[in-house]
Amino acid sequence: MSLVQSVDNVALLPAYLAAATAVLVLLADLLVARAAVTVAVAALGSAATALGAALVGAGGERRTFCVDADCSWVYGGRAALVAVVFALLTLGVLAISGPLLRAGRTPVGEYCFLLACSLTGGVVLGAAGDLITLVVALETLTLPLYVLVGLRRGSLASAEAAVTFFVVSVVATTLTLLGAALLYAVTGGLHLGRLGATFADRPELLDVPLTSVAVALVVLGLAFKVAAVPFHAWAPATYDGAPLPVAAYLSTASKLGGVVALLAVVQQALPASVTGPVLALLAVLTMTVGNLVALRQRRTVRLLAWSSVAQAGYILAPLGAFALAAGRTVDARAGAYAAAVAYAIFFVVLELAAFAAVVALRPADGDGGTLADLRGAARRHPWVSAAFALALIGLAGLPPGLAGLFAKVTVVRSLLAGHAGWLALVVALNAVLGLAYYLRLAATLYAPPADGSAPAVAAARPARVVSLALAVATALAVVVGFAPQLVLDVAR
Repeated sequence: MSLVQSVDNVALLPAYLAAATAVLVLLADLLVARAAVTVAVAALGSAATALGAALVGAGGERRTFCVDADCSWVYGGRAALVAVVFALLTLGVLAISGPLLRAGRTPVGEYCFLLACSLTGGVVLGAAGDLITLVVALETLTLPLYVLVGLRRGSLASAEAAVTFFVVSVVATTLTLLGAALLYAVTGGLHLGRLGATFADRPELLDVPLTSVAVALVVLGLAFKVAAVPFHAWAPATYDGAPLPVAAYLSTASKLGGVVALLAVVQQALPASVTGPVLALLAVLTMTVGNLVALRQRRTVRLLAWSSVAQAGYILAPLGAFALAAGRTVDARAGAYAAAVAYAIFFVVLELAAFAAVVALRPADGDGGTLADLRGAARRHPWVSAAFALALIGLAGLPPGLAGLFAKVTVVRSLLAGHAGWLALVVALNAVLGLAYYLRLAATLYAPPADGSAPAVAAARPARVVSLALAVATALAVVVGFAPQLVLDVAR
């Protein structure tokens, strides 16, 4: 075995740009000490990261940190897509953070630095080629969020949410690392491709009880990050206690990170015969429980949090379906993984648009409030409310929300192609169930106040940058709805 490693700095360029953004934000905050400059540096760095990731990805697959055929960094089309989405999400969250930062209770320098650090983890995550790089990247994405959730000064709810998130996430990471250690004990390798090849060449390893335990621990540890049932209880309380822009980042970037990590290990490393039943069960429980509990919510952020739990079930469904069905083909399995990636992309765009609208309709530095606080919002802010309603309709999977409609159709088609019709039926039934609370919230925006007066909590006038971020997110949702095949092709 050759121990000489190759290093391709071009392949590492997106990670360099993201890390440099974090460093430059620190320097700008230290030397200039002006909030506008610090935010501008973070925004420009995020945009440069997105551009660099797209340009490197356009040049074809690049590998580095390789020993023989095993590489710890594999940067191709999917890794570029993940990096670009993380960079754009960071840019969007910075745009909707204006009211929070101007309120003065959140330090601007620390806030932007932590977002840039989290972005670095997301960029690395998409290109991770071994379990160690994968876990380190996932924790680099997640660790700054513990602080971001509790960064608002003088807020007990924010502190409680941060502690809850920290404790649960540490447990999840411990399970994942223990599973990785057991996998190394069974196979002697940690590279994702090597693990998959070992299980394919030595099927007798599947009969070893330690293999099942190791695979289960890795999958369940990552299921915490996705907020899959029964590992979901932290999500609603954390989202509701966090500042609204941070809750938006949690429900989009953090969930996308868990999905990318889960997709990597399921597609490349772990035996499908073991992961299939676990993921299929998690998918059914997650979408059903998320939708049922969302029906009872009266607080806006908690409703969006429970709906994001249900959406995680739709993402997990294609990953678990094909190990349970006979007659699987390589193309069908590739289609399933592409459907999961595409659905995750569509979901985070629509979810960011929904949270941007909540930020625009609520007082600066306020929480999401209740559904009653948004009653009649369309009379005061018709364009923001229309964008909010479009995002909700997209999440429900109805036209004219083409992105959400295509996402659900893609998932159902991938399940039918893999002979998992029963799971497609569960997805369809849950999609119908989700209509109830999405349409109820959309209708609340256009309903007159119960007593004909203004709502109890007056909405703040949307800042220009918040309205711009909302418009961009809504436009992205519409655009990707008209370019579904492009997203699927890149996701493959």
